[in-house]
Amino acid sequence: QVQLVESGGGLVQAGGSLRLSCAASGRTFSRSTMGWFRQAPGKEREFVAAHIYSGGNPYYADSVKGRFTISRDDAKNTMYLQMDSLIPEDTAVYYCAASKLYYTTTYSDSGVYDYWGQGTQVTVSS
Repeated sequence: QVQLVESGGGLVQAGGSLRLSCAASGRTFSRSTMGWFRQAPGKEREFVAAHIYSGGNPYYADSVKGRFTISRDDAKNTMYLQMDSLIPEDTAVYYCAASKLYYTTTYSDSGVYDYWGQGTQVTVSS
């Protein structure tokens, strides 16, 4: 059974940093597209970042570009999201997701992803 488990969320002041982790089990995702999404209260889930396959290029939403960094550790089957210069608008539940696809150009479409974590809350205070 495939499981994705996020951790690392919390409360941080504006300008601070957090590092989210997504530990995968039940399947190796080194040759799969993986991504991060977030959902703020009253809003739809939105794309944050994606890594097309291990060693491939990362992609970011414009709202987080230059502040967030997505990465992977294949030995640990874990994906990370380093979030710096956080702003209150980053407050949301953050979800990691994994696709069975090795490569896709529609990495920002949540429908591409087959597996989802339970989410971790990130709250940025002003």
